[in-house]
Amino acid sequence: MLKIDAEMETQGQLEVARQICLAARTAPKGRGKDLLTTAIVTGQEKSLIATQMRDIANRCELSFFSRDADNIDAVELLVLIGTRKEPLGLPSCGCCGFLDCQMMLSAGGYCSFNVGDLGIALGSAVSRAADMRIDNRIMYSVGKAVLELGLLDESVKLVYGIPLSATAKNPFFDRG
Repeated sequence: MLKIDAEMETQGQLEVARQICLAARTAPKGRGKDLLTTAIVTGQEKSLIATQMRDIANRCELSFFSRDADNIDAVELLVLIGTRKEPLGLPSCGCCGFLDCQMMLSAGGYCSFNVGDLGIALGSAVSRAADMRIDNRIMYSVGKAVLELGLLDESVKLVYGIPLSATAKNPFFDRG
């Protein structure tokens, strides 16, 4: 009888993570402009992110960052999805709340299309994870730690993390 061992399960999770990154990449984007970055994180980098999340929890008195870090410690890998901060330059758009892109950039704002495209990509990614029946959760706390650590290209300004779990009980449910 064929038995599935831990290595096979890890390889399965990596394959799902790759498919999640593909789902994010192929999600619709404003003007068809792809500003997304995706990454799969394991091992020491994953541990470094969890440690940074706990540092943020202590520094900012945000206990849920520690709770989320515990989730990161409990999984083998996580997917990062981020976007560069690059306005699309649509004339007379104003969707970001500013008169034009230059005013938005000067004020430190974000192009609504960059943010919206990231949201659509995240939705596509977790939909693919659900299709594959792998437990997951979108975490902004992961993204904040990743940005503070400078783990992605410096042009990436918004990041979310999606830890993946293939265990008997979903670790992202009933987290307290």
